[in-house]
Parts: sequence; C-alpha cells; structure tokens
Amino acid sequence: MIAIIDYGMGNLHSVSKAVERLGFDFVITADPARILAADGAILPGVGAFGDAMDNLRETGLDEVTKRFVATGKPLLGICLGMQLLFSESEEYGNHQGLNLLPGRVVRFQGDYKVPHMGWNKLSFRQSSPLFEGLEEGHVYFVHSYHVKPELASDLLATVDYYQQVTAIVGRDNVYGMQFHPEKSSDLGMQLLGNFLKLAVKASV
Repeated sequence: MIAIIDYGMGNLHSVSKAVERLGFDFVITADPARILAADGAILPGVGAFGDAMDNLRETGLDEVTKRFVATGKPLLGICLGMQLLFSESEEYGNHQGLNLLPGRVVRFQGDYKVPHMGWNKLSFRQSSPLFEGLEEGHVYFVHSYHVKPELASDLLATVDYYQQVTAIVGRDNVYGMQFHPEKSSDLGMQLLGNFLKLAVKASV
C-alpha cells in the first residue's frame, strides 16, 4: 500500500490516478497511522513553500513524515513536495523545510523565462534504483524555484535550463522529483513505477 500524504496542497488526483494506472494500491490520507503503516509514501505539492510547511506543521504531518522516513521505507517528494524535503526556501521570505536533505530552494535568476515550464531532457548523474532499465529522456517541468543541494551525492539527475537544474534527488530511502512524473509521458511513469516497485520490494 502506498500512502499519498494529504496536507491540503497536493495534486492528489493526478498522482493517485498515475499510481492506479501503474497497478499499485494506494490511499490518500492525513491519518498518521495509515501513513506509517504504508509500504511507501508520496509527498505531492502545488503552491508556495511557506504555506505548505504551515499546513504540514498545523496537521502534525511534518513530524509524521520524518517518522516515516526513520522507518527506512521509501518516501518520494514530487514538485513542491521535493523542495519541502530540503532545509530552507527563499520563496516569499525565508522558510524552514523538513530538513531531510541539506540544501536551499532559490528562485531562478536571469534574463530568461520564469517559470521554467516545458519539456527538458534528464541527465542521470549517478546510478539509482529509480533508473533501473531506463534511458535518459524528456520530462515536464513547471516551477519558478529550484533546489541547490549541499551534497553532490544527493543529486541523481539534472536538466539544462540556462544552468544545471536539479531534477531528481535521493539519499537512502528519501527521493524527490522536481518535475511531474505523472505528466511526463512514458519516462515519467516508468520513474514513478520504479519508485513504487522499490517500496513494495522493501516491504517484502
């Protein structure tokens, strides 16, 4: 069972439909017991970083998410959900994140279009179970802020948008995808599928 964490700011419908299409059981929930009992968890996110962290704290789901990670079971943050995994963000002020991975979320700066919106080709930076059986290809982004991880070892894949942009992160059982895998055609669904397989395998 996959828990899709409902803290009031996730794109729950599209993520749950993608999990369903891939043939995995899921529950959309804010219930700590159901989240902690799941084989894997997904932290989606749409909106502003500070508002999302406020919602997580008010519901206690920030600590539940950390407790879930402490069990060793896989967690995947998607879009804003990936950014929330990090230490802090400068979006509309300075906000503390879940601090599961060290790094900072910053706004794109330059003479180019923001938000970064559209299809970009992934470059795999190191091996990961997420990439098993896959080749580099294009995925779909919509974001105005991007993550600068402190540790190169946490950077699994990047894209080029006038600079190197963090696309996929991971350490141990914590993973994040800045793009929307559920909107990224075959490659996005395969990446999501590999995460779900990882979660089910970890539960055996």
